[in-house]
Amino acid sequence: MKQVVLASGNAGKLSEFGQCLAPLGIELVAQNKYITKEVEETGLSFVENAILKARHACAASGMPALADDSGLEVDALQGAPGIYSARYAGSSLTGLAKDAANSAQLVKDLADIPTPQRTARFQCVLVYMRHATDPTPLICQAAWEGLIMDSAQGDYGFGYDPIFQALDQGCRAAELTPTQKLAISHRGKALAQLQRALSEA
Repeated sequence: MKQVVLASGNAGKLSEFGQCLAPLGIELVAQNKYITKEVEETGLSFVENAILKARHACAASGMPALADDSGLEVDALQGAPGIYSARYAGSSLTGLAKDAANSAQLVKDLADIPTPQRTARFQCVLVYMRHATDPTPLICQAAWEGLIMDSAQGDYGFGYDPIFQALDQGCRAAELTPTQKLAISHRGKALAQLQRALSEA
């Protein structure tokens, strides 16, 4: 198995991404084995932030690295919360409290917008970097279209999933099991692109 550092401290991503890449002979290793402090996300786009994270993990470990940056874009808010999705309501909260506060803030900001006009999409950018100075990293990007609803539904998922009505499913993202979600979501589609790119490399 070829070891690749995942530039994330998220155990769920380590498991999810690891399952997808294992058939290619890739074993994902958590970055906290090499990094004590995560890189500051100073980019102005998902691509820039993913590259920053991947390069930081490569430099610290001396190994190839995989990073993702993802978030929610709402058309009526000119693409917000965008790269600030995880800290839309502030950065002092964590876990479920943070998710609930972010969703509540988004619903509040859309209070005057009719539901049919609350078009939005989840975006995911994956960056695979072979080494810290890799001039041509693999970049995979995918989106998942939906609408933002006022009330939360569903017992699965995290973040904005309970208020995101997936257009291709007619239900909330949080009403899909992890397996169902991975097959159709922004992250699942970006991972499928990465699998194809790595298998052809």
